[in-house]
Amino acid sequence: MSIGSVLDLLRPDFPDVTISKIRFLEAEGLIRPERTPSGYRRFSIADCERLRFVLTAQRDQYLPLKVIKEQLEAIDSGAATLGVREARARAHSGRTGASESAVADSEHPTAPGGNRNGATAPRRLGVVPSEISPDDLRFDHEIRITRVDLLAQAEIDEAFLNDLIRANLITPGAAGFFDGDSVTLAKTAKAMAEFGLEARHLRAFKLAADREAALVAQIAAPIAKSRDAGARARAEETVRELAALSLTLHACLVKSSVRTSLGG
Repeated sequence: MSIGSVLDLLRPDFPDVTISKIRFLEAEGLIRPERTPSGYRRFSIADCERLRFVLTAQRDQYLPLKVIKEQLEAIDSGAATLGVREARARAHSGRTGASESAVADSEHPTAPGGNRNGATAPRRLGVVPSEISPDDLRFDHEIRITRVDLLAQAEIDEAFLNDLIRANLITPGAAGFFDGDSVTLAKTAKAMAEFGLEARHLRAFKLAADREAALVAQIAAPIAKSRDAGARARAEETVRELAALSLTLHACLVKSSVRTSLGG
């Protein structure tokens, strides 16, 4: 089957998958579709199941590609089985169970380390993932959002968006479009504004992010300059993995500092 047919099969479960994503996974050696004499890719059912395995491991387990590749090599050698259908069933069961648990917890809040018969837990201010997946940091060039759509999706007004742009927190592209992260950033800034933090206060986060990004780029630059085939793709993957780790580290450090400042 063609790469377009593969997308049609995968997108119901993985709506963010793109042709460039599949090509990248091929360049990394995780899939090996056959090539026609004219050079076109031809995917088999086994290739699709292999892709499902990779995408599920990234989405549900946050595994880096090198770990997924080791698992696939074990499958190829006969030391393990693919088990995609079983994995998908477990993932679906886990997500269903998590949803039911979340509903139960919302109806019966539990104090940390306690039980539902104990003290009422403090109000949860927000939901932040404990880990960041490298795939969450993949930039999708296909997403272009107009200013009007950004205002509507983020539920902010023109004045607030202008403040974010002046503070260099959001930057439109050359054609005036915004990316998907701009919506998330605007929503987050709006939520923080409810605590009295204005756009100018958030510049400290921007400066810290720029410093962290520069450090990650320094590590990935030698990989990108290599003359090996796929060097740039490996450098981009390294950037995503390091950035994801730095975000998790940053969250832990902030949590520790806040706990110390509150005397915890």
